Amino acid sequence: MKILGSIMFIAYAVVGILLALALSASAVLTFTRNEAVTASMAKVGVPDSWFPRLAVLKAAGAAGLLVGLAVPFIGSAAAVGVVLYFIGAVITHVRAKDFEIAAPVILTLLAGAALVLRVLSA
Repeated sequence: MKILGSIMFIAYAVVGILLALALSASAVLTFTRNEAVTASMAKVGVPDSWFPRLAVLKAAGAAGLLVGLAVPFIGSAAAVGVVLYFIGAVITHVRAKDFEIAAPVILTLLAGAALVLRVLSA
């Protein structure tokens, strides 16, 4: 059983680190108001005033996933937060009738995988 837990932890580490890198990049691009990111967010009706808050949420999710390598509860909590964040993103895109939702759907699935792997490896 210990071997299975070790395998799950390694899988969490890979998924968590990759997801943290994607979230970090997205947070930086949102903080710096990268034209592609802000145009996509504006297209679905996200107010400019929300950009800093959303960037902080992404950065916090990335940090939580990384801290989760050492503290299982933090990793699980961060993964739940990231799943909820991207479910909100998917809903926002669908409500705006913008079906270019591959990125938020993939990130939602990765966060869900990170959550399951973190819970199974604890």
